Amino acid sequence: MLAVFANPENNASLRGILRGLEKESLRVTPQGTLAQTDHPLALGSALTHPHITTDYSEALMEFITEPFGDVEPLLAQLDNIHRYTYAQLASSHERLWPASMPCTLGADNEIPVARYGTSNSGTMKTIYRIGLGHRYGRSMQTIAGIHYNFSLPDDFWRVLQTHKKNQQSLQDFKTDSYFGLIRNFRRNFWLLIYLFGASPAVCSCFVKDRNHQLQPFPAAAQTHYLPYATSLRMGDLGYQSDAQKSLVVNYNNLNDYLKTLCGAITQSHPAYEDIGVKDSAGNYQQLNTSLLQIENEFYSSIRPKRTTARGETALQALRLRGVEYVEVRCVDLNPYEPLGITVEQMQVMDAFLLYCLLSDSPATDEREFYQGQENQKRIVNRGREAGLTLLRGDDQPAMSEWALEIIYGSMACARLLDQAKGGEAYQHALRQQIEKIDDPSLTPSARVLRDMLDKNQSFYMHTLALAEQHRAYFATRQLDDPMHINFTGMSHKSLEEQRALENRSEVSFDEYLENYYAQYRGCNSCAGRES
Repeated sequence: MLAVFANPENNASLRGILRGLEKESLRVTPQGTLAQTDHPLALGSALTHPHITTDYSEALMEFITEPFGDVEPLLAQLDNIHRYTYAQLASSHERLWPASMPCTLGADNEIPVARYGTSNSGTMKTIYRIGLGHRYGRSMQTIAGIHYNFSLPDDFWRVLQTHKKNQQSLQDFKTDSYFGLIRNFRRNFWLLIYLFGASPAVCSCFVKDRNHQLQPFPAAAQTHYLPYATSLRMGDLGYQSDAQKSLVVNYNNLNDYLKTLCGAITQSHPAYEDIGVKDSAGNYQQLNTSLLQIENEFYSSIRPKRTTARGETALQALRLRGVEYVEVRCVDLNPYEPLGITVEQMQVMDAFLLYCLLSDSPATDEREFYQGQENQKRIVNRGREAGLTLLRGDDQPAMSEWALEIIYGSMACARLLDQAKGGEAYQHALRQQIEKIDDPSLTPSARVLRDMLDKNQSFYMHTLALAEQHRAYFATRQLDDPMHINFTGMSHKSLEEQRALENRSEVSFDEYLENYYAQYRGCNSCAGRES
């Protein structure tokens, strides 16, 4: 398979790979508490701005880049978004919290839910978030991360389809191949958690009144941690749900994937029936009483994606038009980097995802699904522990041996990417990861704990100091006038677009919601595509 893309003509198709970022960060006060202010008006509408929005909380910002053919201009656009945002935050002295695990939090009702205006689409986004708060508590929704979006061009898919002598339509072939990538990703993504996890400790306020296995940090108060942890964000304290543990999602093909998630969205769940859709005053408490309100509520390390039309469900878009790209969701913010991620890390992601795609990817079963969950748990809590083993069918390989197998496989893909781009940057980025396997102290999670110990700092004080460093860094890097004018124009345009939505003659919200959920009816039996 690799030899096919070593051919210069075929190799050129790799230049068409697109990747994009979605980066979340909490807005905090100079004292490191969650900002209680509204989303700044100067940043435009969180509903309609193409690059600057919010996630769960009014204080949880999300920066979205365009898809780029190279990692360097992608990071440059993310940098520009940060520079504009910091300029608008300067008057309030707020800054962005650089860690995935949150700042000092008060009670749940002190975590403001994001608001998107009075249009039906904006109202739905807000009610969805209110529902998340009722179901899981608001503190879990303050966790931040980076989502990495990745797609390959049609030229690449045509070469691969010809090599495999596949007779499907090109889109069906792409969709099936992306699901093969997803299956292999789920087998191997624990390695990304080990290499890039940077959340081995949390503020003690985050675990107050919660069951957990964390230990008090010995060098400072108000901090809990695990000595060999990598990414508590990806563990039981992070985006996990006890209610969803019974949901075994099938990734063997699009049809089965749609069936599983449609069922979770359309079948009522007893615990959520107790909450009710509306309170006694008729105010919405959640969108529905099902296990999932919408697809996004399913917490997954990777998702198949297709761009949706306004009002269209994510599953309907997939059903009608197939998979367009994958969204990787297991990446912690790197608290030492002003942008939260580096060029080298994105190069590793590209090579790793290409490796997952080009490797054989047999169908998965329930046993492998649960083994993957156990491997994730071991890496999250004990990833840097000497002698750690994982589960792989009937075997229990050493983590380090399996990790090197994946890295060397990804290295072969890195050579193809370097051939397409020129130079050896991809291979160099992979070689840096081998050093982390040989020496766990080089991982970001080890660095965080080492710095906290050396300085006798709590998680809160350590992260607050980094937040101030990043604020000062951006204060010295103002946007030039044309770029500043461009961002200001985007903000104004987004506010106008939100007003236009709100002034448009619309059906009632109840009817809007009914029409939205009608897209799921019968989806268990009409996925519209042969497996």
